[in-house]
Amino acid sequence: MRRDFHSIVITGASRGLGAALARRLAAPGVTLGLIGRDRAALEGVAADCAARGARPRLGVQDVRDAAGMAALLGAWDTALPVDLAIANAGIAAGTRPDGAPEGLAAARAQVEVNLLGAFNLLDPLLPGMRRRGAGAIGLITSLAAFRGLPDSPGYCASKAGLWAYGEALRAGLAPEGVRVTLVAPGFFDSAMGARWVGPRPLSLSAEAAAAKVEGALRRGAAQCVFPWPLGWALRLAPLLPARAVDALVRRMAFRVRVE
Repeated sequence: MRRDFHSIVITGASRGLGAALARRLAAPGVTLGLIGRDRAALEGVAADCAARGARPRLGVQDVRDAAGMAALLGAWDTALPVDLAIANAGIAAGTRPDGAPEGLAAARAQVEVNLLGAFNLLDPLLPGMRRRGAGAIGLITSLAAFRGLPDSPGYCASKAGLWAYGEALRAGLAPEGVRVTLVAPGFFDSAMGARWVGPRPLSLSAEAAAAKVEGALRRGAAQCVFPWPLGWALRLAPLLPARAVDALVRRMAFRVRVE
């Protein structure tokens, strides 16, 4: 059954997958709450969405700021109850081009944005969804959630945490009428992906990735993992001898340029 959404919030909406999702979901009768830190970029996405008939609401807001997120989302939800929340904001670090490890500060920042940022999005919105007995949540994780990679430990940890959090939410909220869709994409075109130095197998455009995510959200799918060959390989990895998989992932070396 195709689901229609009328009041949507997307974090990390200023570029990449978040912007592509906003444009795909924009339509007459749809209100889009676009959250990001770059006002100029958000205004550009908002203009595109308005041209498609949607009504954009802009939130120039850091998802790490729990109080700021609660105030913004509380006001939006009171004015027009949110029926779809997409936790998309994310950052990535990793082994640097000179071979230096990402370091504690970068690892902490990734957990704060990628994992705690999702908490800060959903905590203000879940009470209303549960009270209404309706709503949908999309959590944008990564294939990196399924297997820790030596060159991106902080990113993998943050996305694995988000996947586990989403599984818990999905199981707990389903009887109350709130749907949770876990999305684990592989490589797609984005500013974050452009900083990756290494192979990018089966990479997609941001628009193609957004189409897959939109379809999963409208179906109310439990999971959306793509591309499937990489997804299956990484999901099956824990069933294989750990030392063999460790040796294999060591051969998948890459570097991440500093933002």
